Amino acid sequence: MVILGLLLVPFPGPGWLIVIMGLLILASEFVWAQRLLAFVRVTLRRWTEWMGRQAWYVRLLLALATAAFVGGVLYATARFIGLPGWVPGWIVPPLPGLEEYSSWS
Repeated sequence: MVILGLLLVPFPGPGWLIVIMGLLILASEFVWAQRLLAFVRVTLRRWTEWMGRQAWYVRLLLALATAAFVGGVLYATARFIGLPGWVPGWIVPPLPGLEEYSSWS
């Protein structure tokens, strides 16, 4: 479950939630997982507090950087693996390598 969550982290969705749920399951049996889960909790709390102290433009910049990263991962996935047939062509922009899926032209 942890490995699946880590693979899903770059994609939109609950990647980190799956990782933490997997750690919760492992922490019920293993001390190393309890320690790792405690580290994750402290780190997440610190990150949340740090973000709360930042100016709006820093939060906006981080949000834009995150969106660009996720967009890049989605583009690379679509380019190298392809898109499923159920994705409508009007959603897909005419990007290099994705022209065959796009109906924008």
